[in-house]
Amino acid sequence: MQKVESNWFASWFDTPYYHILYKDRDHKEAQLFMDNITQYLNLPEQAKVLDLACGKGRHSIYLNQLGYDVTGADLSSNSIEAASKFENSTLQFKIHDMREPFEEKYDAIFNLFTSFGYFNDAEDNLKTLTAIKNSLNEFGFAVMDFMNVDFVIPNLVAEETKVVDGITFDIKRYYKDKHIFKEIRFTDQNESYFFTEKVSALTLDDFQDLMDQAGIYLLDVFGDYKLNKFSPASSPRLIMIFK
Repeated sequence: MQKVESNWFASWFDTPYYHILYKDRDHKEAQLFMDNITQYLNLPEQAKVLDLACGKGRHSIYLNQLGYDVTGADLSSNSIEAASKFENSTLQFKIHDMREPFEEKYDAIFNLFTSFGYFNDAEDNLKTLTAIKNSLNEFGFAVMDFMNVDFVIPNLVAEETKVVDGITFDIKRYYKDKHIFKEIRFTDQNESYFFTEKVSALTLDDFQDLMDQAGIYLLDVFGDYKLNKFSPASSPRLIMIFK
């Protein structure tokens, strides 16, 4: 059986199975969010936008269609290779570790779909926020779209089976040691696989503490992709605007 290595995201995100399992993600919902958030930020025409942890680039590609000069960055070489097929003069993709700042400064940086809190060392969360801050220009804003753990934990689906492209994924979810775990088991071509996703269960207060340490100003908080007010008890998302 092939098992995850210590940095689970480095191996799991680089497999084709990650993209098979999550192939049914809602593109319309993602585009609605991008429409709403870019209008809220009132970004200038041809604004320089960084999509940090872009995966195969679904948000990057749409942001580029809206007229922005977009860079998509991700640690997964396979994801960047796939996304690079969509490159043009105002859409670029690169392999990058989010803990490191960019030389280029951006009008907006997006970190979307709970692409944070993956690291084994909690200090890396602070490093990432500091890198985001240092990659913004003087007038830039950052947007982090995280899960609302106060809502997610009580509503975790403990066990689930999904069949995608003929592969049966057995999924187990649980909360332990201030992390949310998702264990994923499946077999393909007589080979058994086991991966574990592990994400820090960071609350709004936790983020506020990290932002205070990083010298970041939290400007606004929303609870869903329609930008409704955040409610710890009922909001599915924790969307933070900061600089």
